[in-house]
Amino acid sequence: MLPTAYRPIPHVEGRQGPFVVLEGVSGIGKSTLTALLARRMHATSLHTLPHPHTGWSPEANKQLRALPQFAFYLSGLLHASDRVRQAVTTGPVIADRYASSVAACHAAVHGLDPAEVGVLIDPFRPYLIVPDATFYLTCSEATLRSRMAGKHDIKQDDTDLFDVAGRYKQLLENFEQVATSDPTAVVLPSDDQSPGQLADTIAAHLEKARV
Repeated sequence: MLPTAYRPIPHVEGRQGPFVVLEGVSGIGKSTLTALLARRMHATSLHTLPHPHTGWSPEANKQLRALPQFAFYLSGLLHASDRVRQAVTTGPVIADRYASSVAACHAAVHGLDPAEVGVLIDPFRPYLIVPDATFYLTCSEATLRSRMAGKHDIKQDDTDLFDVAGRYKQLLENFEQVATSDPTAVVLPSDDQSPGQLADTIAAHLEKARV
């Protein structure tokens, strides 16, 4: 049990819609799908890391060693949970990345097992609002390269995916490992699927779970 000052602020209103997370490697289409789902579901959308952490992340990645860098991403994750906990009292919430990305991506960058990162996250899980469903997007390397070629907002994570030796393979393995221990996981193959078709699949899954 967390000390009182560290507990999340309770919202007596309760959830007014599902909390949905999209996970997967950079460039696979999470942001596009997040925006589409938010429009369709009249949902709040956010990216983990949310503001103000987003603006700090380039310097954190360059200047911090592994453990302080993890603490930075953990801080962003806890802040994201606060944002979600508040927003879900007014309607659905769609998150582009959440706890699984913190474990899978940090582990890949620093040569760690995702389970080792998970152990560091575990004491804080009582603080984290739990998703109703976490959709792990997958696709072939050829499809991913094609999508990446059409991406306009290229970030360091995107270029590192194929420029850093072994990064792509390691991230695939890490996300697969994290998904196997995630009770909210739904693996969603996305080859030959448009964002609209993927949104239909997600909506159908959420409706089935609701009934």
